Amino acid sequence: MSPAGCSHVNGYKVDNWKQNLRVIYQCFVWSGTAETRRRKAKSCICHMCGAHLNRLHSCLYCVFFGCFTKKHIHEHAKNKRHNLAIDLLYGGIYCFVCQDYVYDKDMEQIAKEEQRKAWKLQGKAFIFFSLGNVMQAFETRPSRLYSLESTGIGEKYTTWEPTKRELELLRHNPKRRKITTNCTIGLRGLINLGNTCFMNCIVQALTHTPLLRDFFLSDRHKCEMQSNSCLVCEMSQLFQEFYSGHRSPHIPFRLLHLVWTHARHLAGYEQQDAHEFLIAALDVLHRHCKGDTIRDDNGKKANNPNHCNCIIDQIFTGGLQSDVTCQVCHGVSTTIDPFWDISLDLPGSSTPFWPLSPGGDGSTVNGESHLSGSTTLTDCLRRFTRPEHLGSSAKIKCGGCHSYQESTKQLTMKKLPIVACFHLKRFEHSAKLRRKITTYVSFPLELDMTPFMASSKESRMNGQYQQTVDVLNNDNKYSLFAVVNHQGTLESGHYTSFIRQHKDQWFKCDDAIITKASIKDVLDSEGYLLFYHKQFLEYE
Repeated sequence: MSPAGCSHVNGYKVDNWKQNLRVIYQCFVWSGTAETRRRKAKSCICHMCGAHLNRLHSCLYCVFFGCFTKKHIHEHAKNKRHNLAIDLLYGGIYCFVCQDYVYDKDMEQIAKEEQRKAWKLQGKAFIFFSLGNVMQAFETRPSRLYSLESTGIGEKYTTWEPTKRELELLRHNPKRRKITTNCTIGLRGLINLGNTCFMNCIVQALTHTPLLRDFFLSDRHKCEMQSNSCLVCEMSQLFQEFYSGHRSPHIPFRLLHLVWTHARHLAGYEQQDAHEFLIAALDVLHRHCKGDTIRDDNGKKANNPNHCNCIIDQIFTGGLQSDVTCQVCHGVSTTIDPFWDISLDLPGSSTPFWPLSPGGDGSTVNGESHLSGSTTLTDCLRRFTRPEHLGSSAKIKCGGCHSYQESTKQLTMKKLPIVACFHLKRFEHSAKLRRKITTYVSFPLELDMTPFMASSKESRMNGQYQQTVDVLNNDNKYSLFAVVNHQGTLESGHYTSFIRQHKDQWFKCDDAIITKASIKDVLDSEGYLLFYHKQFLEYE
């Protein structure tokens, strides 16, 4: 990992830059003493609008404070050509040329050192009472809270005492609404380390995968690697950070470093593909946790098509059946291959798309609303599992005829994974064409994969789709729990994700910023990666 996350940081590292940066962290970011806290509260306001909030940033080249939300700091950077600023709440460094937060090893070291100093100064200022002293203090002055006035950390505040009106309301409303304080546990933003939104959105999806969360939070990983290069250990630590209750954004610099180490094609600060990162991450996790197994209630190892019992394969691996049928003797050759995700072609791509479903008049299929001319996830799955004539240029030697014959090929699902990931192929790369496909694809909150199973193959006749629904069979039903989206073009874009925290609570994760989202926001999004979880789990 190079010392600088972006080339513009090097331009700042001249003369006494380290001392200047330390002063900024001491006085305006961490503020370890009462004096620096008073100075920060008094002086850290936007020089253009006078606001204290709105993600205040300080220019690293001059004494200027500006709002990030209202872009006052952006105006200053543009006018003065001062490319770097520091977030006064979290201490992150923002580059206005790269238009992103950047990571620099030297700056990060200074930030950590000054943060430790500030914590030490604050720790010396606190007075720790024994339980007996605390009780005595409150018995002596029950109407006051001791907030350590002598340290300068705060002033004395009176406790809340209800008014007559409030007492009357309390008497007339004896039932109290239970407040769930832990409803946001697991929600945590991720600092962008320089075009790393592709990584952050996948991390959000993985940390909100229920079975994966349960595995890591129960400390099931047994590391067999000698060095500190185990990605599974880092993921385990990441889950601990996410579900610790801390609300400040996490800085995943160790995760990024390990990904660069084990997947060198993803190294560098260029924007990468989120789907490519997902597959690379699952591959490295699979290789690093082959000793970890999950078992059924009888203590037996669970089975899957890849003959691997690591947690990654148990959750993400399914079996894809390929049937090649000879057009002469109708003999069938079957192979089953493991898969971690299903890549689906979209209308608008250079590949011919199968006609849309017969529900184009406004009917509903598999929980999806079919508007006239719209495309659904079911349409894409129907195309994926339809019989395909291979043609005379792709003859295969038939085991029955013992000669090369034309054939048809059909893909179906032999075994479904616990988590099904659907990759909508929005990025098209060919010798003549490089573009993004923005076709809207509607996807349901609940998905039944029964029609696409190998066992349901007989329900498709003459290449036409006939949907059969077995109301008693729930093994193939899924619920949506995460969606990754891409905004922008092929050359310049940004990844965000929607994650489901509880059954009906959705949140949008945009790097360090997490906001509440509605189900409509989720279903109206463009969709790039769709994550579904099985509703019912059974071991074979």
